[in-house]
Amino acid sequence: MGRLKTIIFIGTNKSGSSREAIKAAEQLGYFTVLFTKNERQIQQREEYNDVHEMIYVDTGNFSEMKSVINKLKQKGHDIKTIVSFLDSTVRIASLLCEEFCQNCTSSKAIQIMENKEETRSFLKEKSYTPKFFIIKPGESIDTINEKMNYPLIVKFPKSTGSKDVIYAANKSELNKHTVSLQEKNPGEPMIVEEYVEGKQYLVEAIVHNNKIMIAGIIEQDIIRGRRFIITGYGVLVEPPVHLKNRIEKLLDSVVSKFNIKNGVLHLEFRNTSKGLKLIEINPRISGGAMNSMLKAAFGYNLVEETLKLFLGETPSLERKEKNHVYTQYLIVTKKGILEKVTGRNRAQKSEGVVEVYIKPRKGARLTPPLSLGHRYAYVIAKGKSIDEAKRHAKNAANEITFHLKEDTN
Repeated sequence: MGRLKTIIFIGTNKSGSSREAIKAAEQLGYFTVLFTKNERQIQQREEYNDVHEMIYVDTGNFSEMKSVINKLKQKGHDIKTIVSFLDSTVRIASLLCEEFCQNCTSSKAIQIMENKEETRSFLKEKSYTPKFFIIKPGESIDTINEKMNYPLIVKFPKSTGSKDVIYAANKSELNKHTVSLQEKNPGEPMIVEEYVEGKQYLVEAIVHNNKIMIAGIIEQDIIRGRRFIITGYGVLVEPPVHLKNRIEKLLDSVVSKFNIKNGVLHLEFRNTSKGLKLIEINPRISGGAMNSMLKAAFGYNLVEETLKLFLGETPSLERKEKNHVYTQYLIVTKKGILEKVTGRNRAQKSEGVVEVYIKPRKGARLTPPLSLGHRYAYVIAKGKSIDEAKRHAKNAANEITFHLKEDTN
């Protein structure tokens, strides 16, 4: 028997881009191995039929995973690549890949991008970097009041999914937020940066042999409650020329500064009166519905093309179709225990709908959003224009109701 052509995935979510990558690997004919420290995934093993082998291991422990990989090799696995599509494990997957495969990506760039403080400092000379200030643990915020104008944003360098990104309109709000964040993570620095006004966009890109390929430019709709939560994504089929030129310049600058020869990244930025301002960079495709959105818009499978890049092949982002696509996420406005969800079928049958996804099961505790993880469903819809796609997605989303009972705990 020949050696098994194997791809190892470090962590996955149950749905979204990270899970779709495993499905893509299976369809490409690879044996799929998932390393997970999520006990629920082990318990729900039968729901992961695209995972050929699931191994319970501490995905933060480099040497533990190394020894498991060596055992797999001894059992006849030909490890072609080791990847992660999750924030927390992208870098460790890249380091393991350097050790066991021909790694096509830059672990150094990934390491900097994973930390917002390092990213800001690394790009501090660039015109697209907002004004920012690092507060070391135990340091007073008084100096900030002299150097920065309100409103401001306070965040932790390692926060993901909008978890610890807080808006401060004035000095007393800044005091309150910094105290609560420092209590939450004592010993961690904080970033305080200017709040920039402007429409927010996200760009997905692949870099192959120093050539940048834009997979999608997406307009984001954001609500500002206790946190900034993105509730809508509109894929721009033909972005305005001036915006596209600005984005290409920004990407060129970032990729050359980080010296990325091969890699995957997405940037979030605001289009302001003073040009583009970079909100954040992540060394992976966005999670959630992003892969499905781009597939509905352009017909290519971004996670599959990402895998090809990691396997040393040439990815292609040739558009097979051009559809205006909008994704509407659903959140709840009060806490409670989920009794049932109604309206799914009506949403599915609504005009223009491509996909309806509902995450929580009966009995789950739902809460108003404090992070992007508190978005509980999405609807992807197409239309003849982005406005029509948005209307279709919102109409379908309005059919869905989460029925909650009071949480007595």
